[in-house]
Amino acid sequence: PPMSAEGTVSRTYIDWLLSVPWKQKSKEIKDLKKAEEVLNDDHYGLEKIKERILEHLAVRQLVKNPKGSILCFVGPPGVGKTSLGKSIARATGRKFVRLSLGGVRDEAEIRGHRRTYIGALPGQIIQMMKKAGTVNPVILLDEVDKLGADFRGDPSAALLEVLDPEQNNTFQDHYLDVEYDLSKAFFIATANVLHTIPPALQDRLEILRLSGYTEREKLEIAKRHLVPKQAEGSGLTVDQVEFTDDGILEIIRSYTRESGVRNCEREIGSCCRKVARKLVGEQAGEGFKEIVTAERVREMLGPIRFRQQHAATESEIGLALGLAWTEVGGEVLQIEATLTNGRGQVTLTGKLGEVMQESAAAALTCIKARAERLGMSLTHIRKRDLHVHIPEGAIPKDGPSAGVTLATAMASALMRVPVRKEVAMTGEITLRGRVLPVGGIKEKLLAAHRLGVTMLILPKDNEKDLIEVDAEVRAALDIRLVETIDEVLALALEEACPTDATATDAATPQPPIWTPPPAQSTPTMAD
Repeated sequence: PPMSAEGTVSRTYIDWLLSVPWKQKSKEIKDLKKAEEVLNDDHYGLEKIKERILEHLAVRQLVKNPKGSILCFVGPPGVGKTSLGKSIARATGRKFVRLSLGGVRDEAEIRGHRRTYIGALPGQIIQMMKKAGTVNPVILLDEVDKLGADFRGDPSAALLEVLDPEQNNTFQDHYLDVEYDLSKAFFIATANVLHTIPPALQDRLEILRLSGYTEREKLEIAKRHLVPKQAEGSGLTVDQVEFTDDGILEIIRSYTRESGVRNCEREIGSCCRKVARKLVGEQAGEGFKEIVTAERVREMLGPIRFRQQHAATESEIGLALGLAWTEVGGEVLQIEATLTNGRGQVTLTGKLGEVMQESAAAALTCIKARAERLGMSLTHIRKRDLHVHIPEGAIPKDGPSAGVTLATAMASALMRVPVRKEVAMTGEITLRGRVLPVGGIKEKLLAAHRLGVTMLILPKDNEKDLIEVDAEVRAALDIRLVETIDEVLALALEEACPTDATATDAATPQPPIWTPPPAQSTPTMAD
């Protein structure tokens, strides 16, 4: 009967079945040159991503019914992952829908509720297909790394079916209860980090990494996209406000510290609003024009928020520069080591994680095993306490990649030999002194380049990762690839300080610091 409760449920169900697209398709753009122009107009750089999209379009022309593509953009906030999804939809001529997965904890959000429940609805995937109105939209699964799980189920497990090209042609929503073909949709996931995405889900994604931008790239993005957009948003024309290169660089260096450009856009918008207020307040005519220089930026935005880091002005004993990777890009860490009279105790401070503490213990043992070769006395080491500190103590630090930096700082303090001020390094260390590869090389190189470091010491096995780094950054750095801690110390430490005669037991003559070890010798694990 029409007025019965079951009648309403049935009508709603039939409405959903009829409103979901079954055959309607967007006419795709097949002109590769036009698609390339769209991608280049919307985003500066990101060549690897653009190349992958153009490959996808080329395959679409050659294969009649190819399997759907499932890409995952991984990178720090503000580098353009979400906007790149919109750009891909424009370049391919498809409809674009965005599904935010941040904080989703219920499996029914993906697969829907069964019709027996009051107020049941299809899952978000079917709702997005209805919103798009075509069977081949670009569906952006935003913040896929922020999915949760609780007693209501695990939505990341429900996504396994959606994102598997072999299965998603027969996706079954609990509400519709009929098979639905998702294989023609172009799925794009975005994430800040990979380690929170379950391995089974990662296996179904083609991971494309977006690293942070260099200063030059940020400048170009600001000039081409951010300034025109913010000027228009503030009611100004391009003729009424002009940012000089120095003005934009002042914003990038002194008012933002990020891998992307989101805060940079915010600060440019703040400057544009102040120009708009000046224009309205002075009731200026058509001839009004404000040129925003570095000096004007400081007047508009107030005191400098971020003091630009600079490399040390002089080489110091026990101070080494390490490179770290964070979710928002690369950072340069100063590692300090100091000796005091004592009983051979070691203190580690700076809110270090368990892995980093173990790395420091391995580094110290490695240096002790080389004591004789490095011209140090174990008796001297036993009479000294060693304190290792990593500044910015409120920030948690962890990971094995500071191993060589810790070893260099410790060796410098024990030998009383300064570390070269222009050198930064990264790499895991073993007890036998081998230097193992680490991750985040591109972000670390960008951080070193920003700081003004001239020499960079990297593990030999990370040579393959240098291809991803811009030629401009590689050319500005003297990159040395090493396999052992002996090579690191040879590059990082200056000559022995002749002024500090008390540093080692002067009674016994010391061998030259850099005498290479015999090929067959094994480090003695003394002390």
